[in-house]
Amino acid sequence: MSSNPQESWVALREDNRLAEVMFDRPDQNRVLGDIFLGRVDAVLPGIQAAFVDIGTGKAGFLHVSDLNLGDEGDGEDEANGSDNGDVEDGNAAADESSKGKGGGRGRGRGGGRGRGRGRRPRQLPPIQDHIKKGQTILVQVTKEAISTKGPRLTADISLPGRFLVYMPFASRVGVSRKIEGRNQRAKLRKMAQKILPRDSGGLIVRTVGEEVTAEKLEREFKRLHERWQKIRGDAEALTAPSPVHREATLISGVIRDLFSDKFEALRVDSKQAYDEIVDYVKSVDPDLLDRVHLHRGDSPLFDEYGVEEEIQKAFRRNVPLKSGGSLVIEPTEALVSIDVNTGRFTGKGKKDPEQTILKNNLEAAREIAKQLRLRDVGGIIVVDFIDMEAQESRDKVLRELRSHLGRDRARTKAFEVSSLGLIEMTRQRVRPSVFNSLTSICQSCGGIGRVYTPASVVRQIERTIARAAASRDEKSLVVRVHPEVALRVIEEEPGFLKRLGNRTQLQLRLRDDPLMRLDEFRLLSGPAETDVTEKYAA
Repeated sequence: MSSNPQESWVALREDNRLAEVMFDRPDQNRVLGDIFLGRVDAVLPGIQAAFVDIGTGKAGFLHVSDLNLGDEGDGEDEANGSDNGDVEDGNAAADESSKGKGGGRGRGRGGGRGRGRGRRPRQLPPIQDHIKKGQTILVQVTKEAISTKGPRLTADISLPGRFLVYMPFASRVGVSRKIEGRNQRAKLRKMAQKILPRDSGGLIVRTVGEEVTAEKLEREFKRLHERWQKIRGDAEALTAPSPVHREATLISGVIRDLFSDKFEALRVDSKQAYDEIVDYVKSVDPDLLDRVHLHRGDSPLFDEYGVEEEIQKAFRRNVPLKSGGSLVIEPTEALVSIDVNTGRFTGKGKKDPEQTILKNNLEAAREIAKQLRLRDVGGIIVVDFIDMEAQESRDKVLRELRSHLGRDRARTKAFEVSSLGLIEMTRQRVRPSVFNSLTSICQSCGGIGRVYTPASVVRQIERTIARAAASRDEKSLVVRVHPEVALRVIEEEPGFLKRLGNRTQLQLRLRDDPLMRLDEFRLLSGPAETDVTEKYAA
């Protein structure tokens, strides 16, 4: 963990390799898990949703399935694919694995839509029967604003603790699906039911609470219940839209949600953060104290363990595979596409290309699972593996992919190989990826990742000068271009300006400017060299 007043970073390393990275900055306006008193701006019966102003700029999206309509189900948290006790960033309410558009798909809590195995979808009532425009409502952010979309909201609020998630509007007791063993699950459920007063909400026992005592559970429940009472009291004294409760900071949330005896060590380079971590660990799990270390080396913590270099690699489009093949990862607005290439890998058995392809695809499947987690890719993902003839090979690749996705804390779902040989999958997205948060759209290419070639720029210049000549307002023009475009004209089209000048009856001069973008040009008119580019450009 690396922390200073300007930013905080958390890097998780597994098998001496960076597996996951999270960061937070004050300018990111992180609100995931925060609770707001919002005001309903609009109710849209056509999509069973409402837009709620929470005072953060973009109105939040609230689907009817996220209202407090009472929960269903048998308390088996894992039955509908949810793991509310172990959602990243400590936001127990988040359960979003789709794009979060108007249909409100993929939520899955309390018997939610489409996530249960063999269950019928819930029949949801008309949203206009439950909320009206102008109404104030207490909501929690389950998904950060991403791109042009506002934050995703729920009115079914949940408060995460170290061992428990408290849900004031629920009525069930569940156990994290990551806790295995029927007897242990039954024991934990019984303990949780015993400490939960009648009509006071619901609980989920988190994965880290597998060995917790009844006394610790009861203390944490009381603390969470008191926090909820304070939130309700604060909300009554506020005017919408207003923030009511902030979720834990990045480092505090990670310590609360993740740090356990499964970690060999926790290293932090900030004395203030170290002291806070030590105080918290002393109160919840003193046995872990000897695993918390303050970094005192001369070199930065992330440099010493190679984290900084690995973060830079995570932004690359091409990912090499040990066998010689590669992955090409292309994020787009709608989905992320991943192409698997063999590269120089041909295998040892040239007489059995199917085995060569299978070996390459299996390695790619393992690396794809790692890259999705490392890059925090979310939404819809389409993987184009190398074509395999045998159904058995396709099944092996799918099993390998699903097996390695099992280490991911975010919910993932990989579907069968399609008729086109593609594997479609979804991954929970509750915030912008690290890549999107740390970068901005290229001003040269407009975000497409490509620019016009020098030859294309020359043709654009030719058409623009023709328009200037047709206006009959110009007599002489200076064409200012990037040096590579000027070199293209000099070497490939040495008579370009003369021919164009004769055709348009304009005096033309070419001037190179290294400060210009490769695909940019400017037209300067007359002795004063007035910029008239916008007047004639398409």
